[in-house]
Amino acid sequence: MAVSNSLTVSPRKLRSDLYSYSNQDNPEIPLVISVLSSLIDRTLTRNQRISRRASPSSSSSAAGCKTQIFDCREIPDMTIQSYLERIFRYTKAGPSVYVVAYVYIDRFCQTNPGFRISLTNVHRLLITTIMIASKYVEDLNYRNSYFAKVGGLETEDLNRLELKFLFLMGFKLHVNVSVFESYCCHLEREVSFGGGYQIEKALRCAEEIKSRQMIVQDPKHHHHHQFARILL
Repeated sequence: MAVSNSLTVSPRKLRSDLYSYSNQDNPEIPLVISVLSSLIDRTLTRNQRISRRASPSSSSSAAGCKTQIFDCREIPDMTIQSYLERIFRYTKAGPSVYVVAYVYIDRFCQTNPGFRISLTNVHRLLITTIMIASKYVEDLNYRNSYFAKVGGLETEDLNRLELKFLFLMGFKLHVNVSVFESYCCHLEREVSFGGGYQIEKALRCAEEIKSRQMIVQDPKHHHHHQFARILL
């Protein structure tokens, strides 16, 4: 599936975003969001086909019960692209955060083989993994209550999701350089028919971005944001 976006997405631009993206210098949505959205949409389509073919009994496993906490009350009327853009708009998480969140989602699915990404759980899974990845990558972070408001959850719900995710992952959150590189390459292949492009191969990029910023943004400065209400 090609990345569906009004912008022309190139591997060179993706590499540039992941290497030297600065929220202060560039207010545009980083291209990694479009690429990640495309990957997740493809996964959703594949899992929907699998679910239609699967028998009802096969979907109710013990592993499935453990991950039911990520199911929304009803399917949100918001695309993956729009939801990721909303998270970026209000949190300004750097591109490397989304790469690490992608790593966490992949690990989570491998660790819990009974779990399938679906329209009912993908939004909660995204806000949880992006928040955890932000804590891993970034030097400064918003509180869980702020991420909850951005994601359309109550703070208590997001706290429970975070804790459940960490235990189901066995607290295996470390992402070394080689793992980060491999996932970056996978994202590059999404937008490159020929391949061969390279992007930043270190997780320190978030710190480098922040060191170039003249003003340290304080979450308290964002009290004027008017959130469009969503509910997961």
